[in-house]
Amino acid sequence: MTDLSQPSPTTTIVVMGVTGCGKSTVMRALADQLGWPTAEADDFHSPANVAKMRSGTPLTDEDRWPWLEALSSWIGERERAGENGLVTCSALRRAYRDLLRRGHASVWFAHLVVEPAVIADRLEHRQGHYMPAALLASQIETLEPLGPDEPGAAIAARRPPPEIVSDILARLRRTG
Repeated sequence: MTDLSQPSPTTTIVVMGVTGCGKSTVMRALADQLGWPTAEADDFHSPANVAKMRSGTPLTDEDRWPWLEALSSWIGERERAGENGLVTCSALRRAYRDLLRRGHASVWFAHLVVEPAVIADRLEHRQGHYMPAALLASQIETLEPLGPDEPGAAIAARRPPPEIVSDILARLRRTG
């Protein structure tokens, strides 16, 4: 686990939440404001994982571990380079977030929270994404909210992106 006694000279914001909560939109808005390198977790999935999700089959933990390890490696590369970073990742379970944090003191989670009905409507109108709306229920069922000992905050995300970004940055400053 992360050595929390030693503050990190860098920050990695992991924008997390279920499919359709606005992770990519918020990450882009953060990147526009901060100018930090970004990583879209969807780009780290194997072709087999993408095919599985496209068919409407939820991923298993065994499917997710290599994907999460790849994201963790990206975070480590940024830290070693002395760079801040922005990552989107569903990070639905505590175990997944623990893997992302292992050895990475820079990680701070921004958990985007939106009502399921709003997300379902967003997914119904979303185009060009392989994640079908049918998997929303399994993601909501899998989601474990941030624990009080995890670095980060739950962020109300049914607002315009600039408001969400301001909230994330204000909460991050309060923890630093």
